[in-house]
Amino acid sequence: MTTALYVLYDASCPLCSRFRDWLGAQRTLVPLRLVPAASAQARELFPTLDHAATLCDITVVGDDGSVWTGEHAWVMCLWATRRFRPMAERLARPAWLPLARGAAASAAGLRHLLTTGAPQGGGYADCRAGACSPNVAHQQG
Repeated sequence: MTTALYVLYDASCPLCSRFRDWLGAQRTLVPLRLVPAASAQARELFPTLDHAATLCDITVVGDDGSVWTGEHAWVMCLWATRRFRPMAERLARPAWLPLARGAAASAAGLRHLLTTGAPQGGGYADCRAGACSPNVAHQQG
């Protein structure tokens, strides 16, 4: 059972950093640990995780080893908050998951638009170049 969540975000991405700030300001039901993706801290905490992929897509890791990416990671972030847990529980249902998928895709598209001219060699610049692998929906560790 997950009792804490680690949210790995691209610290070099302005949109990701804004989301981190917003998420950090929310009252939570489950403790959130906001960790820069591919950082030394992230590599130490999760040595077997594909850290290049975490730079391309928000990744949430439960303290029980569960891993969520893409729309599932967004839903888990909302699920951890007091205010948005009921919405997350609706979005997690099969009939509503396409809405979460669309929101995640929109955020990814906006992220790429905002990152024009980003420095090469990691982070969202590599994502624009297609260096990332497809999303993993949910993986129990």
